[in-house]
Amino acid sequence: MTNLTQKNKKLLLLGGDIIMLYLSLYLTLILRYSWPFEDGLWERHFNPFAIVFLIWLVVFYIFGLYDTTKQRNILPFYTLLGKAIGVNAIIALTFFYSIPNLGISPKRVLIFYLIISTILIYIWRRVYNSLLQSKAAENNILIIGINNRIKEVIEHINKNPQLGYRVKTIINDENKNTDDIKGEKKIINGNDFDLAKIIKEEKIQTIVNSIDHRYNPKLAKQLYKNLSSKISFFDLPTFYEELIGKIPVNLINEIWFLENLNENKKNLYETSKRLMDIALSSIGLIVSIPILPILAIAIRADSKGPVFFTQIRTGKDGKEFLAMKLRTMVKDAEKDGAQWANKNDSRITRLGNFLRKTRIDEIPQLINVFRGEMSFIGPRPERPEFITTLEEHIPFYKQRLIVKPGLSGWAQINFPYGASIEDSMEKMQYDLFYVKNRSLILDFSIILKTINTVLRGGGR
Repeated sequence: MTNLTQKNKKLLLLGGDIIMLYLSLYLTLILRYSWPFEDGLWERHFNPFAIVFLIWLVVFYIFGLYDTTKQRNILPFYTLLGKAIGVNAIIALTFFYSIPNLGISPKRVLIFYLIISTILIYIWRRVYNSLLQSKAAENNILIIGINNRIKEVIEHINKNPQLGYRVKTIINDENKNTDDIKGEKKIINGNDFDLAKIIKEEKIQTIVNSIDHRYNPKLAKQLYKNLSSKISFFDLPTFYEELIGKIPVNLINEIWFLENLNENKKNLYETSKRLMDIALSSIGLIVSIPILPILAIAIRADSKGPVFFTQIRTGKDGKEFLAMKLRTMVKDAEKDGAQWANKNDSRITRLGNFLRKTRIDEIPQLINVFRGEMSFIGPRPERPEFITTLEEHIPFYKQRLIVKPGLSGWAQINFPYGASIEDSMEKMQYDLFYVKNRSLILDFSIILKTINTVLRGGGR
């Protein structure tokens, strides 16, 4: 697995799961009916089980079983796997017994299948996780230059050996202090080094460069000489983005935006997304009409104040709009002025805490989505007074306004709370990742991960 990207590793994992699901079905039918099968037996089972398998894979994704940071042979991972299999078992039982005219008799088949598939998926996942962490699968990395972002990358790699990377060598060109860099690695001080020799001796497969080679002709020349050595070259922002899923805002400049944010190529995506927003918000509003009166009564009974809460937020291109939510805080929560909401904010009511964790409080914002002021997926809609402050402290902060704000987003699922300028800086980096990489596939991924967040009781 050495030369596989993280994306390809996920595809391999998905492919292995699919093979295990169908192999389990094949073995189940052999156990139940013996082999060779009677005519049409495999076909009769294939189609209904294909529907179930698709749902199962979605459930696996919602539970985070395709998150590379979780693929480790430890108890928490297998506890999570067990919960996902349990949910899938309930789904399979419900599916087959609520649709009796499928042409198969599922009772004994399902029992055999659930046992066999659980065993095979467990074995496959254990083998896969072991391969990820094996020495043979390690991708040896050479890092050129040291700064705080490099240290963050190294720490992330050390904490997640299942990612398959190993930092073998660091070139400390400015002789900076390296006492806080943990792990077994070779550190070369100074800028007098032979890159080809290091690559050969340390068996380097990936080079991550944090030095601007445009201002270092000697380094540029050495990198150029090693183009034919089948080494993967990354500048730090690109590798950081691929590894951690966010853009290091203090390592980019205006040129980065010109090179990476070509909005003309997003026209088809934006049109498709808008149509989906209209359709899904319409359905959501219709479905929520019967429960809104119940929620209104509960909110008024829980605390004094209005049912709905409205507030000016900043949308795409800096255009302000009136955002609507169900009230989750006490009346006059901001009588002393605007302030960020904290995770355990004392202003949140008892019912409001539940509404926030389940995202039910955002039902009225479906109106904002329908009107085109928001989308289902995008950066969090921020308040104008906060944006003024954040622009002064965070580089390129307004660039997150290139897209519409969303009910959920890449930043919200990766860094749920933002109660300070430092937190906003962190979320900004996730927002930029979304702005650059947004697509219908990424949006669908965020929706599934949002479901996982809600199931775990994660608020904003």
